[in-house]
Amino acid sequence: MYDKVHLYHTRVIMFSRDFLWGAATAAPQIEGAYEIDERSPSIWDVAPLGKIKNNDNCHNACDHYHHYKEDIALMKKIGLKSYRFSISWSRIIPSENKINQKGIDFYRSLIQELKANNIEPLLTIYHWDLPLWVFNKGGWESEDIISLFVDYTKVLVDEFSDLVKYWIPMNEPQCFIMNGYMVGAHAPFKTNYLSLSKLTRNCLMAFHSSVETIRKYAKIKPLIGIAMAAGAFIPENESIEAINEARIKSFSKGSGLMSNAWWSDPLILGKSVRAYGIYKIAKKHLPKIKTELDFIGINNYSPFQKNWYGKDDSLSDDKKNSLGWVNDGRGLYWTIRFFSERYSLPILITENGMCDNDILTNDNRIHDDKRINYMKDYLSNLKRAIKEGYNIIGYQYWSLLDNFEWAEGYEPRFGLIYVDFKTQKRYLKDSAYYYKEVIESNGNNI
Repeated sequence: MYDKVHLYHTRVIMFSRDFLWGAATAAPQIEGAYEIDERSPSIWDVAPLGKIKNNDNCHNACDHYHHYKEDIALMKKIGLKSYRFSISWSRIIPSENKINQKGIDFYRSLIQELKANNIEPLLTIYHWDLPLWVFNKGGWESEDIISLFVDYTKVLVDEFSDLVKYWIPMNEPQCFIMNGYMVGAHAPFKTNYLSLSKLTRNCLMAFHSSVETIRKYAKIKPLIGIAMAAGAFIPENESIEAINEARIKSFSKGSGLMSNAWWSDPLILGKSVRAYGIYKIAKKHLPKIKTELDFIGINNYSPFQKNWYGKDDSLSDDKKNSLGWVNDGRGLYWTIRFFSERYSLPILITENGMCDNDILTNDNRIHDDKRINYMKDYLSNLKRAIKEGYNIIGYQYWSLLDNFEWAEGYEPRFGLIYVDFKTQKRYLKDSAYYYKEVIESNGNNI
């Protein structure tokens, strides 16, 4: 009898009672209303024709700006305990030195609605939608971005820090720098590899200054992290030798652009690494980069492969998402483990999810068994990491809604909620009901 009670107790406490079960979105991917209430354009609003698949744009997206109360009601129906969202810089500061009260009012109403429904807001300050006016002043290529980002942060702290505890100043700096300025796949669609060191320095110094601003002016004690595009190689087996080899490769292979070490080591450890043997952040800049964080956010979808980007053309479609990324939950476990060992910080899974070509059936259902199997795989590996003692404070599924998937347009559907982009009607997918059961059991059904 004692053993049965003990085992039940162990299951109950596997995930903490305040574990942040949630879902994530980004303003440019869901809000729409791109010219409404004095908002000015971002670099994504003015993407040239041909840069986005099917010549799609983000001007309407999910029209979350007008549907946020409906969307929060759906969050409550799923049972979310938290919600990670981003602020549109262009909606708050539409031009230099101008603060838009209508933008502030929208986000304050959004946050108040979340709080009224017992959903913890996780606020991302920057998720890739640089205001066009900031880009025209040099954007991330100019050191002016540091003071501009601080000014923007200060407005958000002044307006929302009485309600918001969790702050994420940036989402995936490696992605918006690599895709936007290196390979030209994302806005602003530039290609200049020679500027890697400068771009990284400006980006991380802006992040550091933003954190200082939050800590100085926040009205309630903040918890601050960063959302990193993070991954790991899966060891061939679980011998000490194989694990060490995977650990080393995970922080050295492709060192630069998307490298774990290139971005995280200077920020968290105050150490500079080399990219491609030639790029390096000068030691004199490290004191203005190294930042004390309360957690590190991990955005993880696929494990690293030989070609590094998470794709393996030899695998069948049932083992990949609709963008070709490999589905293997072990990658999440090893990413958590290697990041925890290297940086000794609590982990928040800030993004994890799968896109597919979901179909709305005649009975208004979306039977997305493939996504459910993906979630079971990744969540079981998350549970393994927690069982082994790694400090994980929450999990944010990407995404709450089907949305504008950057240069891929609207075809890849990541959401727990299906969006008919013509009518803006929302439908809970089967995966949303599965996630509801996970949350209700606090992970005990995984």
